[in-house]
Amino acid sequence: MKTLRQLAALTILAATTLSAQAHRPFLLPSSTVTAGNTPWVTVDAAAASDVFFFDHMPLKLDALIITAPDGSKAKPENSSTGKFRSSFDLALTQTGSYKLSLVSDTLMASYKENGSQKRWRGSAENFSKEVPANAEDLQVTQRSSRVETFVTNGKPGGKALEISGSGLELQALTHPNDLVAGETARFRLLIDGKPAANAHVIVIAGGIRYRQKLDETLLNTDASGTFSIQWPSAGIYWLEAEIKDSNNVKAPAKTRAASYAATLEVLPQ
Repeated sequence: MKTLRQLAALTILAATTLSAQAHRPFLLPSSTVTAGNTPWVTVDAAAASDVFFFDHMPLKLDALIITAPDGSKAKPENSSTGKFRSSFDLALTQTGSYKLSLVSDTLMASYKENGSQKRWRGSAENFSKEVPANAEDLQVTQRSSRVETFVTNGKPGGKALEISGSGLELQALTHPNDLVAGETARFRLLIDGKPAANAHVIVIAGGIRYRQKLDETLLNTDASGTFSIQWPSAGIYWLEAEIKDSNNVKAPAKTRAASYAATLEVLPQ
């Protein structure tokens, strides 16, 4: 009974601590480093309060892009979507590093119609069809997001980690599948291919459900968009960044919000 009371208290504390936090999107592979003749990985895609647990909703796989080591696009297999997560399998037919990305670019609008507050989300193509031309107090934001993880078969390398130059992206100065506890990794945050200076980055270790504090690491990029982190211990980590500005905004939006999230595995020494 004591254990049950302790678990209940931790659950209440976690709910209180995280209630104000947005649900965090992630791609979680069964393994980030493999070897052998065409090994497989299974990947879960979800948004959750406790990262790497499944307590909110699945992520749709419509916008999934898998970049193989030679730069070609690989196809997932056995895709499915359940109540709390989507899943797929990936055969690693090439040696080198793969990048798995969920990329979206939408518009979000708020406005009043006949005195009632309305909210809308969709593509730029559907905006004029679905949002009234005479909408009052119209506010439109361009929202782009990128959710990623990385998997390597054998020796790291290849073209998969190349930057697209669109939206918020992570440039790996340290390979994302060569992260070791106690060592320092360096990354560069880019927005539309250019350094994202003075941006805020949050890093959270998995296992939120089982500790009383979030224990996030808060970082800032320098003038070149670069930041460093010394990994305190081995495990799975969630990295997130977001930028809000009015640059490169497409009409009818006047502002944009670009977000990036990555799942990284840190191995023991």
